Amino acid sequence: MTEELAARQQAAADAATRHLTGGRPSPASELRSLADHLDALVERGNLAPGTAGWDHYGDDGTVALVERRVAGLLGKPDAVFMPSGIMAQEIALRVHCDAAGTRRVAMPDLSHLLVHEEDGPRRLHGFEVEHLTTGPQVATAEHLARIPGRLGAALAELPLRDGGYLLPTWEELTGLSEACRERGVALHLDGARLWESQPWFDRPLAEIAGLADSVYVSFYKGLAGMAGAALAGSEGLCAEARVWRRRQGGTLFTLMPFAVGALRGLEEHLPQMAARHAYARDWAAALAERGVRTVPAEPHAVAFRAYLPGSADAVSERALAAVERDKVMLPMQWRAADVPGWVWTELTVGATTLAFDVAEAADRIAALAED
Repeated sequence: MTEELAARQQAAADAATRHLTGGRPSPASELRSLADHLDALVERGNLAPGTAGWDHYGDDGTVALVERRVAGLLGKPDAVFMPSGIMAQEIALRVHCDAAGTRRVAMPDLSHLLVHEEDGPRRLHGFEVEHLTTGPQVATAEHLARIPGRLGAALAELPLRDGGYLLPTWEELTGLSEACRERGVALHLDGARLWESQPWFDRPLAEIAGLADSVYVSFYKGLAGMAGAALAGSEGLCAEARVWRRRQGGTLFTLMPFAVGALRGLEEHLPQMAARHAYARDWAAALAERGVRTVPAEPHAVAFRAYLPGSADAVSERALAAVERDKVMLPMQWRAADVPGWVWTELTVGATTLAFDVAEAADRIAALAED
């Protein structure tokens, strides 16, 4: 991307007054929102007045409040606030592997840890990775059975983002959990979008998390926080995770702003997930009526891939021009698909998406296709 094109896209995004996808508040607006929520926590008696909201190197204050809420939501004895999901997941796998006496871990070849993190799991912790699945498919007990020998942990990503936001059926997930337990393999859930996946399973978060030995959740995706994550599990696992958090430089002097953002997200955004999931299904159906293909055809989570005929440059330019003209934020970066003559992008239903009529949302995406 040229500097000129990047500047145009940024200017268009800044000028948008409605956001079908994406969109962030100004830094000043975000900080004011966090301050307002912190005041509300004090007014409701969740925090004592004064300096009680501050944590000290990850202990007490708003951080402890987040940890208790996440542990309660997921039905786990404890949870640890982490500055990043990558840190949370690598630490979870390390604790499981140390307990098992092996560095062999099984995870999809499309796992975020393998695709986007510069070989971090192997370089930092010496993990020996076995591919639980290959390509866009969800992990099952049958996949685990194909990997011989002792494993320290198995990781399932819910949903498999780089596979098109795919989720297993409840039967597939419970089958994988049972297979792990029968074999003595710790099951870790990459739940970066677990909040957004719960409507698909139509079961309480605690029941989903109860299938795994450890669960990671994110605070800055569907919950719209600034940053941060949590790792939930047994008291023993979390105690070891806190030690590893310090070893890996994650025990910052304060994590308070991130913790407040997480608390706000749990209160304001988490209750929207069922509505977002229903909207995603309706949106995909409306897109199909207009000749836009989606993967999955019926979305599993609140995000999915949309495919249009055309070239990546032409569709991206058409999207940029539409944002500049209408001041409505759309995906402006489309990629060439594996099928020649088609392009794709990700569509995520956020809080601002719900303000659009589904027909309008579908029309705006379909209009980007080449004639």
